[in-house]
Amino acid sequence: MTAWEPIAATEPSETAVTPSTAPLAAPLPSPAHELLRASADQAPPPTALVFASPHSGDIYPADMMAASKLTPEAIRGSEDAFVDRIIAGAPALGASVIRARLARAYIDLNRDPWELDPAMFEDELPEFAQSRSARVAAGLGTIARVAGEGRPIYARKLTFAEAKARIDLAHRPYHDALDRLLATARATHGVAILVDWHSMPAAAARGQRGRGGGPCDIVLGDRFGAACSPKLTGLVERELESMGYRVARNAPYAGGYTTEHYGRPARRTHALQIEINRALYMNEVTREPTEGLERLTSDAERLTRALAELDLASLR
Repeated sequence: MTAWEPIAATEPSETAVTPSTAPLAAPLPSPAHELLRASADQAPPPTALVFASPHSGDIYPADMMAASKLTPEAIRGSEDAFVDRIIAGAPALGASVIRARLARAYIDLNRDPWELDPAMFEDELPEFAQSRSARVAAGLGTIARVAGEGRPIYARKLTFAEAKARIDLAHRPYHDALDRLLATARATHGVAILVDWHSMPAAAARGQRGRGGGPCDIVLGDRFGAACSPKLTGLVERELESMGYRVARNAPYAGGYTTEHYGRPARRTHALQIEINRALYMNEVTREPTEGLERLTSDAERLTRALAELDLASLR
């Protein structure tokens, strides 16, 4: 087996991006992601925009919980809660949306597929496993070793077969679908713009100052200019600052696997990660949304309109 065998084409679920009502410790969903196109089947996309939310999934499959020493509620702090709701209006404005259904602790879609921690497995990992990354060292590889506050998730070691099953179920189909969305955008508009949406704990935001002073509200990650045109980062920054947000760039988050893997301006794909301070829209203790969620949702729609009106020729 090689690190990347051909991915079988699968037809993703095409449903509205709404907050999941799936129960915790649920059966495995099929497919493991949701896709909402901005146009009818077979019709070309109206804009070059593709929005992704790889960490808003909240389904904890039964096979994970059977091996876990923690309850689902104890793990949920790693979710980018409500981010899918923040971008739910994007398809009506021309942006296709793809979101995870499974929790990131089960399978992290913003990682290299084989970014695995050998300490978690009872058998030896294949040579192609990416086991020496900083994320693996922190316990946050493709399959997380720890939850919030560094608490170990599992009561036993996993097998590589279990990891591969999760990758085949969720990681490969998600990125296959995302790759197709981007290819269609390039074929239609000559360029694709991927915005990877995330949220960050308020504690992480407090450690980084926005350009206007004070803790940052939003961090834009463009891999220090490598993943997209500076005109794209600049536009998003100006729009957000005009709405009153304190914006930082590339610290503490410069963009993960998705931004790095797909962000290839020379190949007509621009990728930008957006990290939102959770204190803006939710209570991190109760995990309940606050009235700030409505404002953020409205502002995300305003930003989407600005991106849809961007002169794509300026990115080439």
